[in-house]
Amino acid sequence: MQTLKMKKTSVVGMALCALVSIWSVRSFAQQDPMFTQYMFNTLSINPAYAGSKDFLSATVIHRSQWVNFEGAPVTQSVTIHSPLRNESISLGGSVINDAFGPVKQTGIYLDGSYRIFMGNRRLSFGLKGGVNLFSANLLDLNPLVEGDASFASNIANKPLPNFGAGVMYYTRKWYVGASVPKLLSNKLLSGELPDYAGVNNKETPHAFLIAGAVFDVNIYTKFKPTILVKAVNGAPPAAEATAQFLFYDKFWAGAMYRWQDAAGILLQYEINRLFKVGYAFDYSLSDIRKYSDGSHEIMLGFDLNRGKSGDVSPRYF
Repeated sequence: MQTLKMKKTSVVGMALCALVSIWSVRSFAQQDPMFTQYMFNTLSINPAYAGSKDFLSATVIHRSQWVNFEGAPVTQSVTIHSPLRNESISLGGSVINDAFGPVKQTGIYLDGSYRIFMGNRRLSFGLKGGVNLFSANLLDLNPLVEGDASFASNIANKPLPNFGAGVMYYTRKWYVGASVPKLLSNKLLSGELPDYAGVNNKETPHAFLIAGAVFDVNIYTKFKPTILVKAVNGAPPAAEATAQFLFYDKFWAGAMYRWQDAAGILLQYEINRLFKVGYAFDYSLSDIRKYSDGSHEIMLGFDLNRGKSGDVSPRYF
């Protein structure tokens, strides 16, 4: 009888750990959603980016990852930020909705930054605070033990409060920033789960390093390389780089490479001073390419109240 109970407990633990790992192990065990157009969505990972454009700016991104792979991630992101009348202080916010298999999370965060002006240079310190609403459709799973009480109900919008911090230094031609957008390790599922394959039943802080620069190729063309490095405990660092060209200050075209994971292209067109639209496609280089048709991203950008001051700020970032 004791042996049967232990077996049942093990089965339940393995199933719950599998559920957590669906959410935890995405790309090199990164929990947070990824974006190929990360250079236009920097506020989502670094609150010090708030106000960097010197006018009200908003970005909307939809990402469909690993198309045709059942239960693959689908992510939507909305960010908005602007400096206040006191230009040293900026405010912003972000909403990120991420669904992956039976797991869904919606993060709602407010961002604030304080900028120190040094001529054409800026040193910005940022804070981020909010809540992540975690849901898991346990009833959609098929447990090995029929009628197991552990799978009797779903987890609906479990609040996981969190906060983060970041710093950024930028000029008109280059920038570098470091951040940890989530500093707390919130528990995902109730109860004590056995540790299978290193799966962790909690949110894990991620550290980000981002950098980029703009170089004049000629009077009509600019070159912008960027790099993003992500680190999380229990997984090797993940890095990705992009190389983009800007033609006539209207049209971006470039390529990206995510280390040992994916390669792709990025396109963006500035319709006018208020609106821009972007598209990115990346093709998996791992074994998952056998089961998916790549990943697609669509971006809409809105720059409001963009006056002459906007032309002096780092608009290319």
